[in-house]
Amino acid sequence: MRRLIKSDALREIILPLGQMTVFVLGAGALFSAVMILFALLFRGSGADKLLLDTQGVNILFYTISNLPQVLIDGVTLGFVYAAIALGYTMVYGVLEFINFAHSEIFAIGAFAGVEFLILMDKIGLLAGAGTYGPYLYLTLALSIGMLTAGGVAVLIERAAYRPLRGAPRLVPLISAIGVSFALQDIIRLVESLTTGQFYRVIPTFGNFDERIPLFSFKTSSAPINVNIQVKSVIVIVAAMMMLVGLNYIVKATRLGKAIRSVAQDRNTAAIMGIGVNGIIAFTFLLGGALGGAAGVLYALKFTRIDPFVGFMPGMKAFTAAVLGGIGNLTGALLGGIILGMLESFAGAYLGTFTMGNFGSEYKDIIAFLILIIVIIFRPSGLLGEQISQKA
Repeated sequence: MRRLIKSDALREIILPLGQMTVFVLGAGALFSAVMILFALLFRGSGADKLLLDTQGVNILFYTISNLPQVLIDGVTLGFVYAAIALGYTMVYGVLEFINFAHSEIFAIGAFAGVEFLILMDKIGLLAGAGTYGPYLYLTLALSIGMLTAGGVAVLIERAAYRPLRGAPRLVPLISAIGVSFALQDIIRLVESLTTGQFYRVIPTFGNFDERIPLFSFKTSSAPINVNIQVKSVIVIVAAMMMLVGLNYIVKATRLGKAIRSVAQDRNTAAIMGIGVNGIIAFTFLLGGALGGAAGVLYALKFTRIDPFVGFMPGMKAFTAAVLGGIGNLTGALLGGIILGMLESFAGAYLGTFTMGNFGSEYKDIIAFLILIIVIIFRPSGLLGEQISQKA
């Protein structure tokens, strides 16, 4: 494909879209096959009999009929994790350390975007936004979240990381953890002084909660309708645009070439006239902006946020980055999609297969189990770490 697409710019736009398609279809097919296999193995079990008694369907029918909706939810969640994971992998690719404060940068972006929408709602602009107005305000909220989170990321790089750049790797890691706790308390302080509330709910506006029917099929029991929420479509499309945009910047621009040069050898890059400090700051800006946008999209999808909202998505995104191969942009995308699929399938089927002994709340454990397994058996991740292509 690289030979067929001669333009570098066009190639770096088309190839990521192809990779996304392959990853989504491949992961979806794999997990669907595994669930169907489990359903076949559980035929005649207590879980199968319980479904027959309560819903009048066997476990195989239940599993297959729910697959399309579970896949849609998994793709939506996977792209959110991928967008956050790219922030981790960008910083690691250049500085080779984990920015554990990235989860709080995600939260700051979410709060900035949600507070903007709450303000617009209070002054009555959201209610009279018309048909296309809500999309404009959501775009503004995304932009504000990206600018705020990106600015904070640059600030903490300058204040907390740059002075420690020559120190042993453990030192900036401890600094990142300290910054993470500090940002959590700063969010709490700002919210308590301005709103007096720690929990913020994104306003209901536009048609984001409406469902778009995709297809339906009749069964012997009842017709099954498969649909997707408008906001899920927005999350997927926005995340895809960000992923393609980042890939284009890193691999098809002079600035991206400078980023890759600094990632490979900072000293040589400086000798060649590249401003290392500026490139590193720009890398934090890009990663922070992606995290901030992901925060707004997360708030749009799940409606409620709090000062600690970044912790769990941040940990899962870090797991996704490690799973795919931290330092590798394609790996972050793959890891995010796989983790989103795993979480969606576990949330939908774990309680059914275990007869309620392990409910959907146990799906969060999967992320950490995967992290442990990957570190033990394949520390470099599924795609490994390709030094020549680090972000």
